[in-house]
Amino acid sequence: MFVDKKGIKDSWKEYVEKLMNEENQWDRRMLAGVEEGPGDCIRIGEVSAALKKMKRHKAPGLSGLVAQMIQATGDIGTQWILDLCNDIVKDGCMPEDWKSSVVLPIYEGKGDPVECGSYGYLSEAM
Repeated sequence: MFVDKKGIKDSWKEYVEKLMNEENQWDRRMLAGVEEGPGDCIRIGEVSAALKKMKRHKAPGLSGLVAQMIQATGDIGTQWILDLCNDIVKDGCMPEDWKSSVVLPIYEGKGDPVECGSYGYLSEAM
């Protein structure tokens, strides 16, 4: 057990990095064919369906946006998101902001609060 701030921070960092980078079991027989070249364009119906599935009354992310705000933009917002996503697919380059996130440990009320494994995690893209 660590009592100094650096030791605690390093312990959490090591634990979460291991947790987030863990390889999962997968069935190699289920591999899909790999195609070369640009990806397929995203269709407006896919964006509309995704926006409808977004859960309402959730806390905003770091951007300050909540699902209701995005849904309230209607067809204009849907088209804007479609254009943004298709530009990302076409260029093959994701915005740098989307490549990092903040991970917040949440004590689940079970187990020893000193143990990292007693926590669940929320991840928020920056």
